[in-house]
Amino acid sequence: MKGLPEERAVRLAEYIVKNNATVRDAASIFHISKSTVHKDVTDRLAGINGHLYEEVKQVLEQNKSERHIRGGLATKNKYAALKG
Repeated sequence: MKGLPEERAVRLAEYIVKNNATVRDAASIFHISKSTVHKDVTDRLAGINGHLYEEVKQVLEQNKSERHIRGGLATKNKYAALKG
């Protein structure tokens, strides 16, 4: 995804809020790195759109608090698939 970083930050933030997406999900959809997504929605967005920044911040905090659960489910599914 080329273009101005400010526009990209807003589009990423809108996607994350609308889909309750993780940084990894957004990175794969927009074909950019996780680092770029994180930089855009935390650093750049704060100076562009404060309201959208707060919404994204809430989604990212929720994702952070749930990541250990997703990791455990992924491991469980991995070994269930290997088992048979």
